[in-house]
Formats: sequence, C-alpha cells, structure tokens
Amino acid sequence: MEETEENVMEEDESIFSDKPLSSPFTSPFRSTRLHIQRSNVCSRAYFVVVMVFFHVYILNVIALLLYVHYNNGPGDLVSGDGATPASVSESGSPLPHPAPAPTELHVEDYSQSYSLPRIEGIRVGHVQQVSLVPDRTHEMRTLSLKPLLFEIPGFLSEEECRVVVQLAQLKGLMESQTPAPSQGQEESNQPLLSLSTEEVFSLLDLNQDGLLQKQEIVSHSRSRDGTWLSPDNLRQILTGLEDRPSGMLTLEDFRRVYDVSQRPGQQRSGKLWSQFKQRSKHTWLYQGLGSHHVLQTLRNRVTGLTRLPSALVDLSEPLQVIRYEHGDFSNAHHDSSPSHTETTCAHTRLAGNTSALTEVFCRYLTVSFYLSSAEEGGETTFPVADNRTYEEQALVQDGVDLTETQETCSRGNLRIKPTAGTALLWYNHLSDGRGWMGELDEYSLHGDCPVRRGVKWVANSWVNVDPDHQMQARYQRLVAQRHRAKSAMEEHYQPLSHSDLHQDL
Repeated sequence: MEETEENVMEEDESIFSDKPLSSPFTSPFRSTRLHIQRSNVCSRAYFVVVMVFFHVYILNVIALLLYVHYNNGPGDLVSGDGATPASVSESGSPLPHPAPAPTELHVEDYSQSYSLPRIEGIRVGHVQQVSLVPDRTHEMRTLSLKPLLFEIPGFLSEEECRVVVQLAQLKGLMESQTPAPSQGQEESNQPLLSLSTEEVFSLLDLNQDGLLQKQEIVSHSRSRDGTWLSPDNLRQILTGLEDRPSGMLTLEDFRRVYDVSQRPGQQRSGKLWSQFKQRSKHTWLYQGLGSHHVLQTLRNRVTGLTRLPSALVDLSEPLQVIRYEHGDFSNAHHDSSPSHTETTCAHTRLAGNTSALTEVFCRYLTVSFYLSSAEEGGETTFPVADNRTYEEQALVQDGVDLTETQETCSRGNLRIKPTAGTALLWYNHLSDGRGWMGELDEYSLHGDCPVRRGVKWVANSWVNVDPDHQMQARYQRLVAQRHRAKSAMEEHYQPLSHSDLHQDL
C-alpha cells in the first residue's frame, strides 16, 4: 500500500516536473512565436508601402481632374447664354436672348484680384471642349503657340451672322458721305442696304417684344457715322409714335409712318437703299445695355470663352464690323502696342498720365468672327506664326516684305480660310509671370489676304487691358462712379456708349 502510494507520488512528480517536459515543447513554442512577430513586421511594412502608392495614385488622379477642369473651364463659367430662346427668325433658327444684364457695373471685387485667366494651348492641334451655349459644346482647336491662337468653329449661328451684318449695314458702312456722284462718274445702282420694312422693324425692336418704343428708335439715331435715319425721317417716326395712345408702334403702325418709297434716293421697291455711292470699310456696334440682344449675346459669349472678368469685357471697345470687297486687304499688323513710359492706353487715358505724348491701343486679346465665307481669297494670315525666332529683318525675304499681304499672302506661315460662324481667338500679349498682361507678342503679327471673289464680312472684339493693373483698377472705379451718378440723375434709361464714358469722365 505504501509502495503504491509512493509510485503514484513519483508519477505525479514526473508529470508536473519542469525538467523532463520543458525541453521538448518550450523551444518550438518560442520559435513559432518569434516567427509570428517577424511576419507581423513584414505585413506592416508592406501595408505602409501599399498605402503610400495608393495615396500617390489618388493625388495624381485629383491633379489630373483639376487640370482638365481648369483647362476646359467649368460649365457655369463659360456659359454665355443663360436665357431661353424667345425669338425665331424667318428661317426658323432661334435667336437666344442674353441673361438679364445687371443695372450696375460691379468692378470693386475685380480690382482686388489683379489676375487675367489665360487658356493653355498645350500643343498645335490640341482640341478642347468648351460650353458656350445651352445643350451644346464647341471644339476649340489650337492653331499655333506663337502666338497662342485658337479656332472655334460654329461660334456664331447663321442667323446671328446675318443679324450682325444687317446691323452694320443699318448703322452705315461708308468711306465718305458723297450725296451724289461727281461729274463724269457713273452712278452705281448697287444697294448698300436691302432690308425689308419687317427686317428694319425687327432690328429696331431691341427687346423683341413686337413693339417699338421711343428709346429703341432714338438709340439708332445716335450713331455719328450712320446715315440711314435722317432728322426728317426721325421726326416722322417720332410724330407717329406720339400719336399712338400707348406710346408704342406695332409693325402695322411702323409700316404707315415709315414710308420707304418716299425717301430721297430710294426706289419704290419696299427696300431700304442708300443715297451714298461709296461704302466705308468698317463700322462700330455698341454691345452694352440697350443694344440688340444678339450683340449682347455675343459679348456674353466672348466673356465665357475668354474666362475674363465681365467688367473687362463690358468696358472694352465696341464690336468692329468690316466688309472686304473684291481686291480689299489689310497689311500685316499688331492689334495692340508695346508699353512705354511715354505712352498711355487710349481706354484709360483719363485715369492716367495726362502728360503722355502718345495714346496707344492696349488690347490683351482679339476675338475675330467670320460673318461670311469668301468664295476665294480673304484668308487671315499670320506670317511668322510658330517661327523659332522673331526678327524684323526676317520679314523681308528675297527683297519682298512679308507684311505686304497683297503681294506675299501665300508666303505666310499660317493662313486661315474664312468660314461663316467660325471664331478666332489669339493673345496679343504675353503673360508677365504674375497673372497680368506682359510684353507684346510679336508673333501676333497678322493681316488679311486680298479677296479674289465674293465678299468677306468679319467682326473684331477686343478686350482692353492696361499693362498697369493699378491704372486699370482706377479706370474701372471711375467708370463705376460715373455710372452710378448718371443712373441716379436719369429718370429714363439711355444707352451709355463707350465713347460717352470717356467724354463724361
């Protein structure tokens, strides 16, 4: 019994003893635990590397999206037409109305930013998508990098081109006002204007409400170089307008008071003819408040395309419309001028140095619209576009001056055939590296080749910027003050022209 108990005790001691059992099990257990710890360390390093690469990838995607966003421009920034089309022409094409224009010029916010957005060209042939009208995108193709030049097909509709041409004709395109042909000179029967009474009424009806008001009629009589509305004709129309109880003229009323067949120099065909035999090469169309809605739409579209502050575009020059007939051309030139201490910008001269000897045009960029397609010739040429270097001596080759487009148009580096509705955008100045207008881009030299057959209509919209941003801001503040003062004094709205702003200041 005692031996049995001793054996049990010995077995229990052998079971619970550390010496015989610890050596075969303890070492593998520790090795396995150490292996697990090393595996965890490797997993953490791998996880960190994966996460770093993942974050780098996400940052690259975000950077690419931001680049595309700012390169193409957001939809609400480049949207030029905010209103629904309300008028339809005879051909059925809708004419979009511009978004409601503000009654006050807001320039204070812009004067604090001093930044001019600039579209990137990327490379020649690069195509960007821009949204300028509702439910449609336009392609903007880079034509050159020196100068930075873009082409936008379909920028204007066929109907918009027609209206701009008619408004230019209505304003008056004449070289000189010669009442009658000189002796021995053949009298030309070709009409300057060929507009029906309905078309004249539509052009005068600025808000397209089917009624003519006094302000709408008077706005067209202010043109200094226009001839279509003589004092007698104006008196006749206004008399008929005053006889109406409503103070407005319908189309039928307009037909009665505006008898085209009784005008001197007109023919009894129901068409409007000019009594002058010589036509001018250009005219100017005001695009501000009170102007035709198509002109305001184009101005808003230019603001969206260029992505510039609306205050800059609104206070720039009016729209210039040019007619090139057979043989007409323009030699190569720069639209803007280099900046010098002895010069001042024409648009900010009253806010600047009055002792400056010379006034020059300061045009940051040019937007040119083709209003018609010339049958032959009439290309826009950039003689030195994308040259490796620019030297004035290089403009003369083999004794021929490349700026004389009448003789050397075919030798230009880049020629663009006029196509109705297409717009060209190019920068006349480089960037100063701080977001403002820098030196004149000499590669922006351009001209118009002679028209060989047909007629070429083109319109130019310039955005005026002073190289001195403080001068530009001072000018805009003066204009805003002048506008507020005039609005407070006037009971009835009267269109304020670009030249009137300068004179009043």
